[in-house]
Amino acid sequence: MSPQEPLIVWTDGACLGNPGPGGWAWARSKTDYASGSEPMTTNQRMELLAVIEALAAHPGQIEIRSDSTYVVNCFKDRWWVNWRARGWRNSQGKPVANQDLWERLIGEVVDHRPGEITFTWVKGHANDVMNNVADELCTAAARLQRPAYSQDQPILPGHLS
Repeated sequence: MSPQEPLIVWTDGACLGNPGPGGWAWARSKTDYASGSEPMTTNQRMELLAVIEALAAHPGQIEIRSDSTYVVNCFKDRWWVNWRARGWRNSQGKPVANQDLWERLIGEVVDHRPGEITFTWVKGHANDVMNNVADELCTAAARLQRPAYSQDQPILPGHLS
């Protein structure tokens, strides 16, 4: 990988019920990943937390590939600009949902690492192998309510075969 090529990381979030037990995951490969869980959350919060955790684990240039239009479109369409300008109110004047996580994520992408982070939307539950890996990891984390890290557990038993 040359210095100009961004690292590619796939992210995903899952929730069993919405709200319900949730899981997040990022994956670079079937042997380089992390996941975590929360006992009562929403799918959107897990999608955001997956990206936040991926960025924390990977300094420098990174391309986030996500099946979440909620995440990708925020940066593609620059929703964050108006949210900040309106004091974290959406276009209907209501508080922005998940403001705590959005503030962390937007702060990292826009304020701390400008130009280093890009977002690409991928179709979920399709033929993107690594998106499917991230999906399996976050779904397992939601179901089992425990994290998984590649350095501890290269492949989740019964998963990612």
